[in-house]
Formats: sequence, structure tokens, C-alpha cells
Amino acid sequence: MPPLATGEQYQLRHGGQSAVVVQLGGALRQYEADGRQLLDGFAADARITGGRGQLLVPWPNRVGGGRYRFGGQDLQLPLTEPERHNAIHGLLRWTPWQLLARGDDAVRVGATLFPQPGYPFQLDVVAEYRLGPEGLEVAVTATNVGDAVAPFGVGQHPYLTVGTDLVDTALLTVPASHRLRTDEEGVPTGREPVEGTAYDFRTARPIGDQQLDTAFAGLERDGSGRAVVRLAHPSGRHGIDLWLGEGARYVQVFTGDTLPQPERRRGVAVEAMSCPADAFRSGTDLTALEPGGSCVFRWGLRPWATGG
Repeated sequence: MPPLATGEQYQLRHGGQSAVVVQLGGALRQYEADGRQLLDGFAADARITGGRGQLLVPWPNRVGGGRYRFGGQDLQLPLTEPERHNAIHGLLRWTPWQLLARGDDAVRVGATLFPQPGYPFQLDVVAEYRLGPEGLEVAVTATNVGDAVAPFGVGQHPYLTVGTDLVDTALLTVPASHRLRTDEEGVPTGREPVEGTAYDFRTARPIGDQQLDTAFAGLERDGSGRAVVRLAHPSGRHGIDLWLGEGARYVQVFTGDTLPQPERRRGVAVEAMSCPADAFRSGTDLTALEPGGSCVFRWGLRPWATGG
């Protein structure tokens, strides 16, 4: 029997929750709680499309033209979004990750990013997924095992669902004061306040027919240092929170309007990011990872219901 298209499947369970992480790219395939599917994921034997659940290393989002300068070098990445002339979502999405540790409610997987054209640096990356009473927590740790300072960013790309056929009726909350404007290639050109615009989701409201492929900044955080993006069922009785913790400074919200049917507007991608698009060129919140140095990126999912 041939191997599954996404490789080994690592199932986690805790109480009424279950999640599945796959070998291909260390991606998050499925998450459910109390019988509710909370991710618009993918089948174990299907090709991953739309970045679903994928880890984005060593940069999230786009590098315009794939060209950047770092450490005195002019570098050119492969253009993996050729229609927009960009390098998109990093270099480890299609790499088999190694199983490092596994328990009933947690799994740890890792990969080495070796020097290659456009990225002559070497990183060890470990992702830990853990289920607990509060939901699913993800921690991604990158260590520079090379001999030169490395540019680094990270993100992850789950699509949330609250069981509606389309995202239009779902209620969205994004606790952000600003959004990033972009050009036709999806590269940031500046930032502007959301107040008084169609991008103000600081108070929950239906997405409606609005098309979002928008990065948000200026995140309001709670006492624990987390910013919480919420997707709620139209009834307001249940939903899913995605929280952004250590190292997660931006969030991209994508309503899937450019995806093929039947995936279009079926779920909302809520992408936690350490830096914005094009950070390799702009330097905005880009991590310069010293040899031997490490950094950690934390985010998670928390299901909720009112019981009404």
C-alpha cells in the first residue's frame, strides 16, 4: 500500500478534543472538540491546498520578487507564487518532518532547514502540539545551527470554521488597531488605522460578503499577553478562539476568495505571524537569529460554548 499523500498521521486526544498532525510539513490537519469540527482542514490522502494548517518557515506570507539583501549578500529565492512574482510561505511546507516525541495528548516534530539557493543559512525547527483543558497549544522553536546570522520569521495557516456553509454569516472579532495596505502583488505599502473603515472588527460582526486577505497589526492583548481572534457561530452560542502569544505580532485573515470551488469562503484562514509580509526586504519585525540562538513562537486554539 503506498504511503498517504501527507505521510504519517499523529493523532492527539484529550477529553472531548482530538487533533491530527501530519508528517508532511508538520502541518495541523484536523482539530475538533465535543464533536464539532473547528478546522476546515484536509484529508490524509489529499494534497494540501491553500496552505491549510501549514507551518511557514523561515518566513510567513510573501517576499516581493523573492529578492532581498541580508548580511551583505544579495539573495534570490525561488518564485513559488509565480503569478504574483513572489516567494511565498517559506521553505519547509513540502518537507517530511521527523517525529521527535509522542504521547496521548502531545506530539513534537522537527526538521532541519539546510542552506540552499536564496537562503544560505541552517536552522533546526521543532514544533510541539499539545492538547489540554484550554484547547490546543502550538510552540515552534527555531535554532540557528549555522555559522552566520540568519533572517527568520514564522507563521501558521489554519482555516477556522464554526459549521456554516460559507463564512459570510460567521461573526468575526479581530482586536487590532491597524491593518496593512498592500499592492496588487500582496506586498505591504503602509499601514492605516481600522477605525471608521470596513476593516474594523474590534467588535464582533458578520463577515458578510467582505473579501479579506488582510494583515492586522497593533494587537490588543489581555493580561496574559495574548491577543485573541474569535470566530463565532451566527447564534453566538459557540465558536473558536485563536490566540497569539509569544513572538506572534501580526495576524493575517483570509476569507478564501481566490481558492477554487468548493473551498472558496468555506473557512477563514487566521494566520498568526511573527512578522508581516515582505519582512525579508523591509526588515519590519524580522528576527536576526544569531549562531546558536533560538526563538519561540506560540499560538493556540480554544473552543468555547455558552451552553445556551
